[in-house]
Amino acid sequence: MRIIDLSMPLLTEHVRWKNEQSASKRPVGDDMIQVTTIKVSCHSFTHVDAKRHFFPGAPTIEATPLDDVVGDAAVVDLTDVAPNEAIAPEKLAARWDHVVAGDRVILKSAWHRHHSFETEAFWREAPYLTKESAQWLLDRQIRTICYDFPQDYAIRLLLDGHNPPVEDQVTHDILLRNGVHMVEYLTNTAELEASRVFLSAAPLKIPGSDGAPSRVYAIEGLSFPTPQ
Repeated sequence: MRIIDLSMPLLTEHVRWKNEQSASKRPVGDDMIQVTTIKVSCHSFTHVDAKRHFFPGAPTIEATPLDDVVGDAAVVDLTDVAPNEAIAPEKLAARWDHVVAGDRVILKSAWHRHHSFETEAFWREAPYLTKESAQWLLDRQIRTICYDFPQDYAIRLLLDGHNPPVEDQVTHDILLRNGVHMVEYLTNTAELEASRVFLSAAPLKIPGSDGAPSRVYAIEGLSFPTPQ
C-alpha cells in the first residue's frame, strides 16, 4: 500500500495568495505549549469548491457528501499535455476507457513537473479545459473531478486584476453549476502509478462557506469495486 500526498502546503507568501500564520506560546507547568493561528482563503492552494462559490443560494461546503469526495477514483493520464494547451474532448476520450458514470476522477497532467506552483509560470502557462471538454465531462456523469493544473484559462487573467465573467470560467459554469464536485490544485500527481486509487479529499467542515481547504491524498494498493 502506498499513500501519495497530493496537497499543496498553505504558504504565507505566494504569487496568488497571501495567508497569515502566527504562533503564540504560554507556559503550562514547567513546559511551554504552542498554539498556531492561520488566516487563509478557502480557495487558496488545495481545496474543494462548493456550489455557493459561484452561485448565490446554492449549497455551502458542509453540505458536500463525504461519499462524493472519499472513495475509489479513476486517474486519467494527461501527462503529455503541452504548456498552454487547450485540452480537447478527444484527448480526454482517448484515456477514458477505465472511467464509468458516477466516478470520482483525477486528471493527472503532472503540471508540477514543468513549473513550481509558487511561480507565475505555473498559472500563466498551464494547459486548460475548453468549454467543449467541460461539457464532455458533464455528459460522462462523473460525480467529482480533481485538477492538478489551473483548469480554466480565465484563472490566469485573475493575476492581471481582471474579473472574467462566470461563463468564461467554464469548469465552474458547466461542471460545478450542475453538481459535479471540484477539487482544485492537486500537486505531486506524477507519483500516481495506478489507474484507480482510493481518494480522500474531504474539505474542512466550515458552515456557510463557499469552499474549504483539504488535505488530499491517494492510496494505491487497495481493492474497491468499480462503480456500476
